[in-house]
Amino acid sequence: MKSTYKTLLLVIATFGLLSFSQPTYYRIHGKINVDGETVYLKGLRNKMFYNIDSTKIVNGEFVFTGSVQHPNLYGLSLKKEDTNPYYIFVENSRIQVEIDTTDKKSANITGSAANDFYVLYHNKKGLKIDSLIKANPASSVVAYLFYREFATDMSGSEIEAHLALFDPSLNDLSYIKELKAAAVIKKNVDVGNPAPDFTCTTPDGKNVRLSDYFGHYLLLDFWASWCGPCRRENPNVLKAYNKYKSQGFSVFGVSLDRNKEAWMNALAKDSLTWVNVSDLKFWDSVPAKLYNIVKIPSNVLIDPSGKIAARNLRGEDLMKKLVEIYGK
Repeated sequence: MKSTYKTLLLVIATFGLLSFSQPTYYRIHGKINVDGETVYLKGLRNKMFYNIDSTKIVNGEFVFTGSVQHPNLYGLSLKKEDTNPYYIFVENSRIQVEIDTTDKKSANITGSAANDFYVLYHNKKGLKIDSLIKANPASSVVAYLFYREFATDMSGSEIEAHLALFDPSLNDLSYIKELKAAAVIKKNVDVGNPAPDFTCTTPDGKNVRLSDYFGHYLLLDFWASWCGPCRRENPNVLKAYNKYKSQGFSVFGVSLDRNKEAWMNALAKDSLTWVNVSDLKFWDSVPAKLYNIVKIPSNVLIDPSGKIAARNLRGEDLMKKLVEIYGK
C-alpha cells in the first residue's frame, strides 16, 4: 500500500511539473472583422518584415502555430507586401489576437507576457536603457528596444559597452548579431573619421560619386518618400540649404525608396533640388549600410576635407551647427 501511495504521489508531482512547464510552441488565435481573406504572419530581419506563414480567415478567425527559441517581434497583415503590419511579440504560449481593421495602429493582444512587456516600455519617455538591460539581461524584448530605439544615436564603442550587459544566451538573437556588426561599422563612421565613399544613381540614371562633392561642408541626408518624419524634416533641410548654399553648403540626398516614381514625385513636391541618388533597395540600400543607417531621417555632416564633422543634426540643431560654421 505504501509503495502504491508513493507511486501515486510521484505521478501527481510529475503531472504538476508538466502542467506548469513552459510550452514549447505558440498558438496564435486571431479574431478579425473580415472574412475569407488571407492573413500573413511576418518575421523581421534588418528592419524589414518578410512573410513566414499565411492562412485563410474563416468566419472571422485564423490560427497560426509554431515555435520560437526566444520571444520575437512578428507582424500580422492582410497584405502580402506590407512594411507596417500589426506588431506582436510572439512567445511559446497561447496568444489571443483581436484586430479591428479600422484601427491601423495596433491590435489587442493577450497571452504573451513578452508582448505586454514590449507595450509597457515601447516609446516610454525617460527610459534608461542601461538600467533596463541590467534588470533584464536575458530579455529579447529589451534587446529589440535597444536595437530599435537607442543604438542608432550611439557610437560603436557605446553599443559594444551596452551589448556586454546582455546575457550570452541572446548571442544568437538577430538583434544582437546585427548590433555587433553595426558597432564595427559605426567605429568607421564616427565623428572625425573619413567619410566612406560610394557611387550611386540619380533619377535620370547618372552614376555620381559622393567624394566628387567634397571640398565644402556637405550634408549627406538619408530619407525616403514613404517616411513621414523625413518629409516633415525636409523643409528644415531646405531652409538651411537656401540660407547657406551661397557660402558653399550643399546637400547630397540618399533615398531608401524602392519605387522610383514615388521617389521622384517626393523630390518635386518637397523641392529637393540638390543632388539626389538611390539604388531603390529600401533598407538594403548600399550607402545606408555603409553608414549604418538604421532609422530615417538620418544625416552625416562632412567637412571640406572629407571627414565626418557631425551626425544626425535635425531641426534647429542643423541650423545651429551651420551658424557655428558660417555665422548668422
